Amino acid sequence: MKILWLSHLIPYPPKGGVLQRSYNLIKELSKDNEVDLVAFNQVNLLKHIYPSMSEAIKDATQELSKYCKAIHFFDIPCDTTSYGKKLLAFKSIFTFDPYTVNWLKSKEMEQFIQKLSLSHKYDLIHFDTLSLIPYKKYFSSDVCILDHHNIESHMMFRRASTETHFLKKIYFHQEALKLQRYEKKYCPKFNLHITCSHLDSKRLQEIISEKNVVDIPNGVDVDYFKPDPTVTKTPCSLIFTGGLDWYPNKKAILFFIREVWPTLRKKVTNITVNIIGKNPPEELINLSKNDTRIQLHGFVNDIRDYMNTAQVYVCPIDDGGGTKLKILDALAMSKSIVSNPIACEGIDVTNSKDVLFAEMPDEYVDKIMYLFSNPSESERIGQNSRKLIESKYSYDIIGGDFRKLYKDLLTNSNKP
Repeated sequence: MKILWLSHLIPYPPKGGVLQRSYNLIKELSKDNEVDLVAFNQVNLLKHIYPSMSEAIKDATQELSKYCKAIHFFDIPCDTTSYGKKLLAFKSIFTFDPYTVNWLKSKEMEQFIQKLSLSHKYDLIHFDTLSLIPYKKYFSSDVCILDHHNIESHMMFRRASTETHFLKKIYFHQEALKLQRYEKKYCPKFNLHITCSHLDSKRLQEIISEKNVVDIPNGVDVDYFKPDPTVTKTPCSLIFTGGLDWYPNKKAILFFIREVWPTLRKKVTNITVNIIGKNPPEELINLSKNDTRIQLHGFVNDIRDYMNTAQVYVCPIDDGGGTKLKILDALAMSKSIVSNPIACEGIDVTNSKDVLFAEMPDEYVDKIMYLFSNPSESERIGQNSRKLIESKYSYDIIGGDFRKLYKDLLTNSNKP
């Protein structure tokens, strides 16, 4: 099959979140198919990894060329200035389309897509996010798939419900309503919808009443993320991972440091927490300056060394959508995890078997102290988590299901 993959980001390097999912699915899809990639360049995703954007583009092109026959990257217009996104957010108040849809509107991209649709015939067109729907009109008679990394309206309603700033709360609620209207209007135009979990499939079907919704779970490269038995864990050490410019991660770690950490610090004199993630907020930087046991590392190229030495992985995320790849990575690394249940949504974990759930500050303290005091239990949970990943979330398994899904879709679409 010849497949066009339209993306809102350059899916490389595969370090966290949607980057990981998109890169691995393209890699798996290319085993039996010819894939062309057309993607927007989100500068903020790459600038902290590479010394220059030219080097980032060169590296991504070189790696993705292993799996894609043709590659085309485009800048996002509003990202070219420091005030672009803020101005767009203000302008979007007065439009019917959601902010994220307006964000990816590009005349350059539109002209290219229009020419591409006339000059190339694809068997399938994969849209990697809802925000790319404006380009669907150029493939009106083609077989088109929409990938929902999150159910966008659900995620925005959740964000609005937890926001404490009055004006922001109103803004997020209005965006959620716009997203929901957009989903209802345009999603039925696609031949197939893909979500990250059965829970998200159910949420989407409640909005659009479509039966052509299939979940392809997020996965893990089990050969890359695996525990190193030769590494000794640092006693009473915690780890949190995730880009700190993404609001659910920022909110989660600030909650943990404000509400949970002071009690843990009093109870365990040698406790440490390693916080891995780009763009830490000023409050966190200041707290770490006054407490050497809070260790900020920013973005790191390889989190495995930090993961291997940590005794407990904490994930107090209570916002966002989709499934959290950070949880899958930690499960694959055989970590004992203390997490908010929301952070594990869509992942087939069992409380007290694969993870320990906590929501309130005292619950986090109790669960972490339990694992510190019971190393055999911590080991048991870690072993269970690795087994779960190997049986359900390896990309070797997911990739086969993904390729079969697309093959069957094309076969059924060609039937008279």
